[in-house]
Amino acid sequence: MSVIGNTSTETVEQGVRAALGAVEDPEIHKPITELGMVKSVAVSADGLAQVGVYLTVAGCPMRETITSRVTDAVSKVPGVSRVEVELDVMSDEQRTELRKSLRGDTEEPVIPFAQPGSLTRVFCVASGKGGVGKSSVTVNLAAAMAQRGLKVGVVDADIYGHSVPRMLGAADRPTKVENMIMPPQSHGVKVISIGMFTDGNTPVVWRGPMLHRALQQFLADVFWGDLDVLLLDLPPGTGDIAISTAQLVPNAELLVVTTPQQAAAEVAERAGSIALQTRQRLAGVVENMSWMEMPDGTRMDVFGTGGGQTVADSLSRSIGATVPLLGQIPLEPKVRECGDDGTPIVLADPDAASAKALNGVADSLTSRARGLAGMSLNISPVRK
Repeated sequence: MSVIGNTSTETVEQGVRAALGAVEDPEIHKPITELGMVKSVAVSADGLAQVGVYLTVAGCPMRETITSRVTDAVSKVPGVSRVEVELDVMSDEQRTELRKSLRGDTEEPVIPFAQPGSLTRVFCVASGKGGVGKSSVTVNLAAAMAQRGLKVGVVDADIYGHSVPRMLGAADRPTKVENMIMPPQSHGVKVISIGMFTDGNTPVVWRGPMLHRALQQFLADVFWGDLDVLLLDLPPGTGDIAISTAQLVPNAELLVVTTPQQAAAEVAERAGSIALQTRQRLAGVVENMSWMEMPDGTRMDVFGTGGGQTVADSLSRSIGATVPLLGQIPLEPKVRECGDDGTPIVLADPDAASAKALNGVADSLTSRARGLAGMSLNISPVRK
């Protein structure tokens, strides 16, 4: 047994393995020791720690992050003078075991959010027409919720008009482990979009069945982990994706986005009224581009007034329950600028009027604690 200073190499090696137990895989968010990613550990008499690490796939985009995390953790172990990390790639058998450990032994993937015991709140962000800022609202709500410490995911379900990756600054591509897709993350939000699978700005030209299958894969094949909130950015209107969402995730709640313009409000009412047919819950209405604040402190109603309240009142009458107007978001050029830069305004400029309004909507949506309240637990009384 070799000795480093007054410490045996065996003791240092134990310390290294303990340190590796605190290193999380950046995509799966579990310790690499639990995922079978630690290939080998060796400590020499001069304090050199050599750590072998299995990557899930060749060309893993997180290889540098994993190497850095392992190096940082191991270098802090007493007795370690320097660290060398050697990367290898899992075999097919190892990937199969990893998939089983994460998703069970079933071959057919299921949608975890549609299961009776799911605690994830799913919000479908809908609008009657395009151009009302639905995607901007989605990414800002996601970023605001993640900033509150919630585990958040976003599905860019607008297959034809996908824009979420740019607005969230998600430049990485997903990785695939067997039949599991690992979603990239940005600003603490996991995100998946068809734009991550196409070359450049190639248009997607699909009909209904293909759209349904794509959405099903986003929900079932992507390894989301244990999310608190999942947001789906739906395409405008009441077409295939809206219907598929109601079928695939029947417990999802609708969040309707409109502008103050009465013509836009009328169309938004149709998008919200789909809940009458799908029996989904309406979480509320968000009025975007409500006004522009002028330098002298006055407000310019660029798109008119009252559309959000009109939609909320109309939907309340239709379903026979209160549908709240959750917030009115001022029209600010910086919302667009931050979206183009990939940093939502709630993060880039939290003191902006629009950021404060969006944070208020996020607070309203997450005020209900995550738990089993209101769920059917399928418990039958015992007959005596």
